[in-house]
Amino acid sequence: MEPLVTHTGKVIPLDKANVDTDQIIPKQFLKRIERTGFGQFLFYDWRFDEKGQPNKGFVMNQAAYAGASILMARNNFGCGSSREHAPWALLDYGIKVVIAPSFADIFYNNCFKNGILPICLSEEQVEELFNNAETGNMNLTVDLEFQELTTSEGNTYSFETDPYRKKLLLKGLDDIGLTEMYADRIAEYENKRPSNRFVEIRN
Repeated sequence: MEPLVTHTGKVIPLDKANVDTDQIIPKQFLKRIERTGFGQFLFYDWRFDEKGQPNKGFVMNQAAYAGASILMARNNFGCGSSREHAPWALLDYGIKVVIAPSFADIFYNNCFKNGILPICLSEEQVEELFNNAETGNMNLTVDLEFQELTTSEGNTYSFETDPYRKKLLLKGLDDIGLTEMYADRIAEYENKRPSNRFVEIRN
């Protein structure tokens, strides 16, 4: 997992509330066993019509938002099922940061575990950002260390995040990476355990 210290990117304003994980990555695309390859199916039912052609009215298909890496939405983003494929799809598409007034708990936790920073701002702050992002030219700089988000005009918003999750994201550590940091101590413990720890059980 790559560390996320600072990030600057263009913003996609997804003006929807209660975006569930089945919209983020529909269930018919959950057949892959790898974490990669899901980005092409991100928001599939909104991005494409019944014939599989791009829906020109959907914000992500508009040229102004090409190459964007920050997604902004309304309340309760990531609700629905607990599928971890949702952050996989976002990350594979190129999304590094998601901004919303609130997130579903499991989705929020899964973002940190997969290298995505979810940022909670007030509804009023998100509304301000939506108004500025409609032109498709708004870039934001996120500084996780100082927990600040700065617009291209110089407006700054502070955000809160859990210190432990922040530390792991700054270092690019997921659960496996964190365990591997203690590989030597784990091996030392295993070597000290008695070799005859298996007890024969007789009837």
